[in-house]
Amino acid sequence: MVAATENGMILNGLRQSRARRAHLWLGLLLLGSCLASLAIGASGTSLWQGVWRALSGAEISQMERVILWDIRAPRTGLGLLVGAGLAVSGTVMQGLFRNPLADPGIVGVSSGAAFGAVSAIVLGGLLPVGIATVFGQYLVPVAACLGSWAAVSLLYVVATRGGQTSVATMLLAGIALGALAAAGMGLLIYMADDQQLRDITFWQLGSLGGASWAKLGAVAPLLILSVAAALGLGRALNALSLGEATALHLGIPVQRIKRLAVLTVAVATGAAVAMTGVIGFIGIVVPHLLRLATGPDHGPLLINAALLGAALLLWADVIARVVIGPAELPIGIVTALIGAPVFLWILLRSRGVMGL
Repeated sequence: MVAATENGMILNGLRQSRARRAHLWLGLLLLGSCLASLAIGASGTSLWQGVWRALSGAEISQMERVILWDIRAPRTGLGLLVGAGLAVSGTVMQGLFRNPLADPGIVGVSSGAAFGAVSAIVLGGLLPVGIATVFGQYLVPVAACLGSWAAVSLLYVVATRGGQTSVATMLLAGIALGALAAAGMGLLIYMADDQQLRDITFWQLGSLGGASWAKLGAVAPLLILSVAAALGLGRALNALSLGEATALHLGIPVQRIKRLAVLTVAVATGAAVAMTGVIGFIGIVVPHLLRLATGPDHGPLLINAALLGAALLLWADVIARVVIGPAELPIGIVTALIGAPVFLWILLRSRGVMGL
């Protein structure tokens, strides 16, 4: 018994040491990713040249100031927050459902947000002039947020009975809501004209191209608060991985944790999808890679997921900007091209462990 305890303590210490090293390396990777996002672009404007001129007291041209400060800087900030939000949401969903294939889209949040955005694109012209004027360029993001909130509210009503929320019912209801939203989007796409079809297509492929300080300021509080709330779920998710009954015996308020987890994912995913469109694979690939590298402990896993998710999305955005420059490739295509092969590799590597 003593030997087993000592071995457990040694193993736990090794895992904690590995997690701390991962925090450091991923933090450095994220820092480098932010610098690369600021420095690399189709225009050829150099971050380092601008920094050198600022330090030496030389004048920075108006074009350089606009490109670095008004275009690349908010785009980098948005990519950082959206990548962290999507990766953390995927980690929370996989922990909640105890299913490594779960991701934010599984509960219908992404589908609800997409339906809201497509509705705004196709039907926005039918709104009263006053409402359209008030929302202006934010009409599509606001509609996407409302769609995600409507989806999660309906999901909670369906999955809750007698004060208890069933995770299995939530999963099935999410699939049904996703199918319903897809049908609604199909009907709206059938009604759309050519320009609306083009807007819908580009929105569904995802992009950070519309980033601005105003949009970043609108979405940053939601993403920061949701990621911060998710980082506090590590101990509860560890307990839930042993089963709900065991988690209750360990003093975990299971019902409250379920509500908080779903709400956190809804806020993070809804805010992300509202601003950038649909970006896939970040929420499902990042947790898998980190579990293979650092273990299943959700405490450090959530932190590492935020760091790696942000870095991965920033690099995907850099590739999207330069691969066919001066045009821009939708970032959803880049994340799919990177994420799908990685996910297939993970499945092939882990199929014996997962029983596939």
